[in-house]
Amino acid sequence: MSLATERMSRVDTAWLRMDTDANRMVIVGVWLLAPRVGVDAVRDRVRDSLMKYDRFRQRVVEGAMGASWVEDDAFELDRHVVSETLPRRRGRSVLQALKDRVGEIAAEPLDPARPLWQMHVVENLDGARSAIVTRIHHCIADGIALISVMLAMADGGKAPPARAQQQPRDDADWLTDVFLRPFTNVAVKAIGLTGEGVARGMEMLANPQQPLLGSMEMARVGYRVVTDAASIALMSDDSPTRLKGTATPGKRVAWGEPLPLDLVRTVGKALNCSINDVLLSSVAGAIGEYLRDKGEDPVGKEIRAMVPVNLRPLDKVHQLGNRFGLVPLVLPIGIANPVERVYAVRTRMNGLKNSYQPVLAFGVLAVAGLLIKPVQAALLNAFSRKATAVMTNVPGPGEPMKFCGSTIEQVMFWVPQSGDIGMGVSILSYGGGVQFGLITDRQLCPDPEAIIDRFAPEFEKLLLVTMMLPWGETP
Repeated sequence: MSLATERMSRVDTAWLRMDTDANRMVIVGVWLLAPRVGVDAVRDRVRDSLMKYDRFRQRVVEGAMGASWVEDDAFELDRHVVSETLPRRRGRSVLQALKDRVGEIAAEPLDPARPLWQMHVVENLDGARSAIVTRIHHCIADGIALISVMLAMADGGKAPPARAQQQPRDDADWLTDVFLRPFTNVAVKAIGLTGEGVARGMEMLANPQQPLLGSMEMARVGYRVVTDAASIALMSDDSPTRLKGTATPGKRVAWGEPLPLDLVRTVGKALNCSINDVLLSSVAGAIGEYLRDKGEDPVGKEIRAMVPVNLRPLDKVHQLGNRFGLVPLVLPIGIANPVERVYAVRTRMNGLKNSYQPVLAFGVLAVAGLLIKPVQAALLNAFSRKATAVMTNVPGPGEPMKFCGSTIEQVMFWVPQSGDIGMGVSILSYGGGVQFGLITDRQLCPDPEAIIDRFAPEFEKLLLVTMMLPWGETP
C-alpha cells in the first residue's frame, strides 16, 4: 500500500481513539536552548529533517473499518511550527510562565484535519535562551521512537530511509501480528527474560503446530502467561489518595534541576540497587511527603503506576508507531524510611522482570483498536481505574546535543494519561543528568512543583546513608 494512503495499525488506532477532553493522547516535550534560536531557523531544520518522515505530512482519516494515514495535500509547515509569546504577569518568573503555558498547550486538542503534531517556539525566553514546546499525538509513535526522531533533528542527526521509518504490517493476519510476533526472542529480551529454553518456549507458542509433548519450558511459559493474564484481570484498585479521582481538562506541569547521573549510579552501586530502584524510590518518597504536607497520612498506602516497556528491537527504535507494553508497578509511598523503601522498590522491580504482562497489555491495546469507541473506552478505563499515575523512564544522549548551533541545555517530556489517571511522571537521562518531569490534573494536584521539589531531598537521604556506610560494605 502506498504511504500516501496507509491503514493505521490496531494499536495506533487504540491510542487515536483514547483521546478525551480530560486527557489528550499527546506526548509533550520541551527543549531549553542557549543561545536563542529563531522560528525561521527551526522551520528550516524541521523541513530538512522531520519532513523526511512521511507520518509528519499525513493526516488521519477515520472510517467504519478503522483509521488511515492520508497525505495532507494542503500541508503548510507554518501551521505546525508556530511562534509563541509568553504572557508576562507581575510576580511570576519567566520559567513559571513557560510551565503555565506548557500546561495549557498540553490540554489543547490538535487539529484533526491536519497532521497531528505542532511545535511552539518561544524565541526570547529570558534574553539568552529559547524554548521549543513540541506536541505529537501518541498514534504517531511511542516515546522511544520519538526520542530517535528528535535526535534526527539535532545537529549531525540523520533521518532513516523512508522505507525503514514505518513498521511493516500484514493486516491479512493481524492476530499473528498482535499476539504472536511479540513472543519472539527479541521481545523476551526486551522484558528481561534470558535463556535459550525460554526463547524456545516462546517460539513454540508462535508455532502452535509444533509438538509440545515433553516440553517443561513450554509448560512453565504457559503457566506464567496464564498467571500474568489473571493478575491483570483481577488487579485491585490502588490506595485512594487526593491524587486519584475524576480527571478534568486542566493541566499543570513542573520540572526541576537534573540530578547528576554518576551520583545516582554510585548510590545504587553502594546499596546493591539499580539506578531505576534509586530513582523510583525517590519518586515514591516525594509523593508520600507531599501527601503528609497536605494532611493525608500515607502510612500503609501504595499507589500503582503503569510503566511502559519497550517491545521494539533496539536496531529498529527509529520506526514510528507504538510497540510497547505496560506493567503495573506498585510504589510504596507509605514507607518513610528511605532504605526500607528503596529495597521495597527493588523487590517489586525484580518481580516484574520475568513478567509477560507487557506483551499481554500490548494485545489488549490491539484488541481495543478493533472495537467501537464506547466499548474501547470501557475496556481501557478498567485499566486506568487500577492506577494513579503513568510513569516513563527513557534513556537519552549522554552528551548535550546541539540544535541550529545552540546547545540543548535541558530536555523534558510528559506522556499522556488515559481515562481518569491524573498524574504522569517522566524520568529522562540526558547530558550526564537525570531530569524529572511531572504533569498533573489541575483539580487533583494543582501544585506539581511541590512534588518535584521533594525529589532531590529524597535522593539526598539515600546519598547520606551511602556516605555513612563502612567502606566496602553494603547494607
